[in-house]
Amino acid sequence: MVDIFGDDAVWLVRHGETEWSRSGRHTSTTDLPLLPEGEEVARGLAARLADVPFALTLTSPRQRARVTAELAGHGDAEVDEDLVEWDYGDYEGVTTEEIRRTVPGWTIWTGTCPGGESAEHVAARLDRVVARARAATGPVLLFAHGHALRALTARWLGLPVTDGRLFRLDTATVSVLGFERESPVVLRWNS
Repeated sequence: MVDIFGDDAVWLVRHGETEWSRSGRHTSTTDLPLLPEGEEVARGLAARLADVPFALTLTSPRQRARVTAELAGHGDAEVDEDLVEWDYGDYEGVTTEEIRRTVPGWTIWTGTCPGGESAEHVAARLDRVVARARAATGPVLLFAHGHALRALTARWLGLPVTDGRLFRLDTATVSVLGFERESPVVLRWNS
């Protein structure tokens, strides 16, 4: 199969399902394993990624991303600390509904995470990933996390990190970023 998206495409894979992703608990630094169902779906990604000649493959250091990469046939992915999930600080392991009991209307995109990362910090580290991807000499494959990949997509498009709110991203999905002429675009999302 020829990469239909071209040499400047960046393929994004969100890790397979974990206990906390299933229950909606914010998971950044807690290093949870994939559920058996998450492993099965991650294995199914291998066929979708097998024939693309990736020039660079990166993964978050968290086991849920690394194991997804391995099961999808990319166990040789280079660990990149910049691909970790948004650090939720005091909200680690807490659901949005629970946070909203004390902070009405809170979202990661419009609120803050006490003891965690700011949107500006997330933007700075994901900008480094975008720069690496754009410097690669062929398609790039990234294995990471929901909020981080949504924020990375916003930065790819030249938008503020907070516009990541516009890109819903389910577990074990494949999305592709690229260009239309010289404009960065989303080529495929959440498939």
